[in-house]
This record gives sequence, C-alpha cells and structure tokens, in this order.
Amino acid sequence: MTAKTTASFAPGHRLMLTFLVALCILVACVLSTETNMPTQNMSNKERAELREEARDMFYHAYHAYMENAYPADELMPLSCKGRYRGVTPSRGDMDDILGNFSMTLVDTLDTLVLLGDFTEFEHAVKLVIRDVQFDSDIIVSVFETNIRMVGGLLSAHILAEYLQKHADTMHWYKGELLEMSRELGYRLLPAFNTSTGIPHARVNLRLGMKDPMLKKSRETCTACAGTILLEFAALSRLTGDPIFEVRAHAAMDALWKLRHRGSDLMGTVLNVHSGDWVRRDSGVGAGIDSYYEYLFKSYVLLGDDKYLARFNRHYNAVMKYVSEGPMLLDVLMHRPHAKSKNFMDSLLAFWPGLQVLSGDLKPAVQTHEMLYQVMQMHTFIPEAFTVDFQIHWGQHPLRPEFIESTYFLYRATGDHHYLQVGKRALKTLQQHAKVSCGYAAVNDVRTGKHEDRMDSFVLSETIKYLFLLFSDPQDLIINVDEFVFTTEAHLLPLSIAQLGNATFSFRQSDEHNVLDFMRTCPSSNKLFPEKVRKPLRNFITGSCPRTTAGKRLSALDFQASNADHLRAVYDMGITMVSVGDRSQGKVRLFHSFYNAKSHEEGEMGLQFMQEMLELTKMQSINQLAQLQAVAYATDEKAQDWVALMAGPSHFSPELIGDQFVEGDVMLAQPLRACDETLENAAEAKGKILVAERGDCTFVSKARLAQKVGAVALIVCDNVPGSSGETQPMFAMSGDGKDDVLIPVVFMYSVEFGKLTAVMQRRKQQPLGVRVMQMVEFKRWQLAKAQRQNQTVAATQKPDKEL
Repeated sequence: MTAKTTASFAPGHRLMLTFLVALCILVACVLSTETNMPTQNMSNKERAELREEARDMFYHAYHAYMENAYPADELMPLSCKGRYRGVTPSRGDMDDILGNFSMTLVDTLDTLVLLGDFTEFEHAVKLVIRDVQFDSDIIVSVFETNIRMVGGLLSAHILAEYLQKHADTMHWYKGELLEMSRELGYRLLPAFNTSTGIPHARVNLRLGMKDPMLKKSRETCTACAGTILLEFAALSRLTGDPIFEVRAHAAMDALWKLRHRGSDLMGTVLNVHSGDWVRRDSGVGAGIDSYYEYLFKSYVLLGDDKYLARFNRHYNAVMKYVSEGPMLLDVLMHRPHAKSKNFMDSLLAFWPGLQVLSGDLKPAVQTHEMLYQVMQMHTFIPEAFTVDFQIHWGQHPLRPEFIESTYFLYRATGDHHYLQVGKRALKTLQQHAKVSCGYAAVNDVRTGKHEDRMDSFVLSETIKYLFLLFSDPQDLIINVDEFVFTTEAHLLPLSIAQLGNATFSFRQSDEHNVLDFMRTCPSSNKLFPEKVRKPLRNFITGSCPRTTAGKRLSALDFQASNADHLRAVYDMGITMVSVGDRSQGKVRLFHSFYNAKSHEEGEMGLQFMQEMLELTKMQSINQLAQLQAVAYATDEKAQDWVALMAGPSHFSPELIGDQFVEGDVMLAQPLRACDETLENAAEAKGKILVAERGDCTFVSKARLAQKVGAVALIVCDNVPGSSGETQPMFAMSGDGKDDVLIPVVFMYSVEFGKLTAVMQRRKQQPLGVRVMQMVEFKRWQLAKAQRQNQTVAATQKPDKEL
C-alpha cells in the first residue's frame, strides 16, 4: 500500500495531509528518473523470472503444508508433519499462537488471490468453512489470533466478494468467513474485561478468562494490546456490530494515556489492571513494533485524525531519542538519554517500511541499508545483533519485515537497488532455508542449522512481499493501492472508512495541537536513495567518516553506543577500561597526550575529561537530591543509623529540607493493599505502612494507606533481586489527582530485604524508621559526627594552669 491513494477515500483535511505524504513519495519517484540512476538496473525479463520463482516458492511451501500438515496449524518441515496444540511436544509460550484452527491455511488465503489462483482459493475457502471451528478449551494469544486468524478471515471474505463481482466466480459464497471472524472476535472479547480496558495477553477460546490458568494473568506487551484496531474496526463495520471497534479504540486510548509525558515514549510491557509499566525499555522492535504501525494505519484506514497526531508525537520522540544514525537503540522511556540495550532485534526491520508510508524517506533508506549490510555479513539477519553488528541471538525464523520494507522502498522510489536486495533475499532463502518439505527456519545463522518450524507468516508475508516486489502493479488482479496491509500483510480496503460507525464519534482531542498534525517532506535534493546509501556503504566494516576536527565532541553529547563518538574520543587520546562487572556497563576513562592523534586533539581530550568530571559531579548531586531514605537506628540508644535507598513519587508531598516522617513499620494485610480496606486496618493508624507493588496502581495503595490512618507508605518491589545499586531509581506516577497527603516512597527488593531482616530480628518490639531525603540524612549524619568529635575534643582538653 502507498499512502498517495488514500486521498480519494476520506474527506476534509485528511485529503490535505495525505496529499503531503503522497507528494514526498512522488518527489522520490520523479528523482528516480534523473541522471544518477543506479547502474545495476534489472531487466523486465529477470524481474519476471524472479516473480515466477517467488510463485514457485509459495507453491513448494503451500503444497508441503496441505499434503503433510493440514488441518494442523503449522507445518513441521523437517519431520514433514503437522504441528497440533496438545499433541506435538510443547514449546512453551511459543505455542500460544496455535489454536488447532488450521492457522497456516487461513493466514494464506489472500495470498492465493494475489497469485491469481482463484480455483485454489475457492477450494481453500470451502475447506476452512467445512473444517475450522473455535470451540476449543485452548489458551491462545489474543494478539496472534487477531492478526493471523481474524485478519485472515476478514481479508479472504473481502476478496471472495470482490471475485464475485469482478471475476464471475464463487457465487455460492454467502459471507461464511465473515461470520466465522465475528464468532472468533466474540471469543476474544473477554480479554478486554480489565480495569484499564487494555486486553489480557491470552484468552481461552471456550472459557474466556475463567480458565484457572489465567487467574494470575496480569501483563501484556504494548504491541500485543495496540495491534487490534484495524481488524476489529473492519469487523465492526462489515458486520454492523460496534462492540469490537469500541473495545479496540478504548485500548488504544488507554495506552496513549500511559506514555511518558516528558519523552512521549512508551515502554514494552505493562500491567493490564493497574497500568503500571513492567518494562520501561522503549524502541521500535519486539514488544512495541506494530503499535506504531497501527497508529499510522488506523489514521489511513479509518480517517481518525487523533491517530495521526499520536503517531507523529511518538515518531518525533523515537527519532529524537532512539534513532542513532541508521541504528535504532532502545532507551528507558523515563530516562530517554540512557540506553537500555546494547543490541537490536530483527523485528525493527519493519520500521523503514513504515517511514516510507509516513513520507520520511531518508532515514528509511539509511536504516534499510544498515540492515542489508547485516544480512550480507551473516547471510540472514539474526534475531538480534549488537551495536557492533555481531550476533546476539542467532536464530532466523524466515521473518518478513526486511523484505516488507524493501518492497515499500521500491514502490516509493523505483530504485532498482531494492530489486537487487530482494533478489539476494530470495536466493538466500532458496539456498539456505529450502528443504524437501517446505522452508525451514534457521536455528543459528552461524552454522546454518535448521529448525523444525515453518511459521504461517512465511506464506502470508515473506513470500507474498517477494512476489509483490517483482510484480508490476498493473499485472495484479487487484489494485493494492486501494488497500491497507495489516501487520500480517492481510488486505483491508480503504473503502471501509466510508462504512462509518455511528456509535463512535471521531473528534479531535484537546490533548493534540496543530503541530501534531504537521509533517515536512525531506529536502528533495537529498531524497535519491543512492546518495543516501553511499556514505553508509562500508558502515558495518568500520570505515564510515570520522567526526571532523572542526566540531569538538562535548562530554554532554557523548554516547558510548555511537561508533563515531568512540572513534572521536580515541583520536583525542582517551581510552576506556571496563570496571567491575561488564554487565553493569561501568567504565573508567584515561587520557594521554601521547595517544592523541594530534596536539590539537589532545587538547580537546583534556577539555573533554574536565567536562566529564563536572558532568559526573552534577549527575551525582541531582540523583542524590531525588533519592529518598528509609533510615533506622542500629542500636537501642539510637546513636548509629543506617539509611536504605528509596525512590520518590509524583503524587505525594515532597519531604524537603530537614522534614521527615517517623513511625513504626507495619506490613499491610494483604500485602498488595489493593482491597477496599486492610485486615489490620485498626493497627495501621500512626504507623508507616509497607505494601508490595502489583495488582493495582501505586496511588491506589497510597489512598488506602491514608484512609486507614498511616503516616507514610513504603511500596516494595515485587521483582526478586532488584536493587537501587544496579537499576535506575524512578519516581512513581499517579493519575493526575492531588488527594494523597502522606509521603510515599518506593524500595527495590534488595533494600527492602535488608529492612525485613531487621524487622525479623526485632520481633519483640516494633522497628521505628524515618522517611526523609537521602541528602538530608547525609547532612544529619555529618552534623552528628561533627558534634561527637567536638564533644570528644572538649573532654580531652587539659585543665587551665593556675
């Protein structure tokens, strides 16, 4: 799908905005006809041959599945048999994609139409109607079932009706696939019954959320919850049943409210009941990828401007904090200048394709070029690779994301480089993944060892995008520009926007301003992909340009994950040596004029070191100022005190200066403190209450503690082994209301374990603690030590002589 066709399907300023996106792509297409054309153009004959080879690849895998695995969900290509849930040995959570509902066939139906194989499509539809049923006592992934099964059924229904009108076939079809998708949608709906509206990650197809295995279901990923709307909106508009679209909109709205208001970034894993973030890593890969995709495509498909505004806010944040030249490195959503990982995962390969659709071509070309070099280096793009492009996780399950981006870049630019990239990807699959019974995933790209696995997306996406790449649009039975591709490459028509949904009001939210709707095309004289790729040609081999001496690298701008920065500090005579455990990422810097590239760069290095010292001092002071302390006396006379690190909250009073709260510590019963009252509420008055993180929001626990008369609340972490020494301290967020009047602090597990140990040793008497600022505790201890020294000095002073 290209965004330029959407203007004719939606009214108002959507037309203007879509026109601007189309203009960006149009400029690129015009530029591709200029004199700087790439030298390796592909002939029409070779392209047609590759298209037919892609077709043969599809049938090799499709027939292997139909003859050896159907009606199983997946083909096991090495053992040449089907994978059934509950029959084939379990792979753990990986099997949540399986529901014993012939997933590969359903996922593949629309590919048959694109190939022009109407006879097999009709046969396959009849098989699905006859054999597929959903009344099974099986727990499935809501996300995977939606994108593969609901999306597959909807796309096949739409294309079946299209063939009735335009190919004079399938006149017997009466909408059976649509009814099947409605039934499956209803079986997924119980997952949305949460306090936030964000769906559970899993649901039982027969029992809903009543399955005992789901009683402790709490967490889901951002992509899992945010990749529902396209399919559910289409389902509502095609059936006239609004419940699906309403629930999906509510989930997207709830996710949007959980973004970090300072950075506009999202984490990757959250609690569906409390809305608390469990993992605050923010990037564009696993756990969050298709959330961004569905924000933009929901605007394109449905015409709801708020999704464009939200996409732009997130996109600007990603390009500000996550993007490092062609690389995309995860950061912490609440500390966006801090990198949280030293590797990238292969799922981020979809990002250049999304950038093309949104009209930002230059960074799309750059990231795609980086990924292509990774592919050339390792044969396949490994599941994860480090910032120096070494293998982190060696698997490659024949993912489609890189080929998808290659397709969209070719459609936008017409640059034959992307045909050559596609050819390389196709030949690699043929040489290294093809087996006698389909295509086998690669267990380790270093050894080429196969895995007995062929995911349904190999047929529904990987080979589909290869076929589309080598096909002329006019040769296809349908005009793909009139459709949106879902994240599983299923086809939903743009005309769905015209069906409307009377139960939902599309109004611009007050939380967005006009800037959120504005995008600018890149400079047209830099759009030609070859010009963008050329400086990156040897990016991975390490010969990219060095930082110029004319612009000095400052300590404030330095990032250890940036290869240019590392070269620059090396040229300045600075070496880095790891200190302690490498996993903590601590390094010590050494400067030597002798090692500097030149005298001038040696001077720059000395200045850099001085700046780094000042920066370190400032960071230590700022971190200390934000830290809270839970202090207790270690002796009966309260002479010696120890303070444990704690984090602040955004919703409770701040203890400043010499302010503190003092009281005996008491554990809440139940410890999570999420009920309407506490079992030991009568004893809590005047105490400092302790509650464990989880099941409800931080501020809910605080309100309950305040209600029972506690003078302060300590929230302890529920993740074993977490510590303020190794993990960044964070401030607990609230819900915008200002009704908590008692101090609330957060302690990681290791620090709370120390406090618990002291409490257990003092079973006969309660443990009294003070909650205060850590910096004030340090000052208090220093002042006390000075007074003791003065007292000692006074007692040792000799008597005056008479």
